[in-house]
Amino acid sequence: MRNNVILIGMPGSGKSTIGVVLAKLLCYQFVDMDIVIQEQEKKLLREIIADVGNEGFMEIENRVNAGFYAEHTVIAPGGSVIYGKEAMEHLREIGVVIYLKLSYENLATRLGDLKARGVVLKDGYTLRTLYEERTPLYEKYADIIIDEGDMELIDTVAKIKGKLESNGYI
Repeated sequence: MRNNVILIGMPGSGKSTIGVVLAKLLCYQFVDMDIVIQEQEKKLLREIIADVGNEGFMEIENRVNAGFYAEHTVIAPGGSVIYGKEAMEHLREIGVVIYLKLSYENLATRLGDLKARGVVLKDGYTLRTLYEERTPLYEKYADIIIDEGDMELIDTVAKIKGKLESNGYI
């Protein structure tokens, strides 16, 4: 049953912030999957990455997301969830996947220290290379793409709700 809303996108795209407001508007629960991972592993994301490396973290992220069940919930997985085939297949089975698209320029102004945020960043990668690698994957898995542009939070949430309604998801 696809009665959840899954928000995917780059770190800093507003998945958690938008997710909380959208959940209130829809009378849904809200779950930040990064917090679920931290609770299960009993470590901060950056500590997990330091301990097991990027690949090890992505295996944990894939496993946790692929095994997560909820109903009537807005779910915000981490930005690297799109590398986990099993996780993305599962999330698409349990909910409508919405890609929160943000331009590189807007994203660069929002983000601070990527490593401190617990962002999976391969050696030699910059925010630009990460953005260019992930964008096609977000688009591949998305049922709906919301181009945030310069919209305010409430406008983005209203646009998401409108798309969910017009596509018969809610």
